[in-house]
Amino acid sequence: MPVDGSSPILLDGDEWQSCFRDFKRSAFRLEVHQTYTMPAEAETVRAFLAGEPMPEDFNSSWHDLIREHAVAGRRMTRAKVVRRPLTDYSRYLFEWCIPGNVTAGENYQIVDLTDGANPGLPEQDFWLFDEATVVHLNYRADGTQINRELIQDPDISKYLAWRDLALESAVPFSAYRT
Repeated sequence: MPVDGSSPILLDGDEWQSCFRDFKRSAFRLEVHQTYTMPAEAETVRAFLAGEPMPEDFNSSWHDLIREHAVAGRRMTRAKVVRRPLTDYSRYLFEWCIPGNVTAGENYQIVDLTDGANPGLPEQDFWLFDEATVVHLNYRADGTQINRELIQDPDISKYLAWRDLALESAVPFSAYRT
């Protein structure tokens, strides 16, 4: 809830999708939770955990979007915080999700906090679009998303600092995975 008492601006449907369609230069995500319980992923997570093969067209529409932005010179970057041992969900990301995102052109970075203190990153997932628009992704403790909240008049310098800190503390997914 905004501190000033105004109603939060929650993004859903086309308003949310437009954030990904319409950014001009960059989209950055800080991903801090170890488990996400997303209804749209329930079946593929179940299949992964059951040892089934990944569907051939898995995440193809997301990969198409990443490729479109990459070809147009727009950067998509993500910093994923992990702690070992990896959760089942993080293992799913590492095996089924992240490799395709990287192949499509997303700059996917891993921040491993297993052996060290948090360098000052928030416990809040967010997207930062064009270094100007901030959307918090709010979750319950079990990883179920509550909402996506457009932050009104954000302190952009704080989000840029968190982005930079995450990227300075990260290693590329391909290097981390090996």
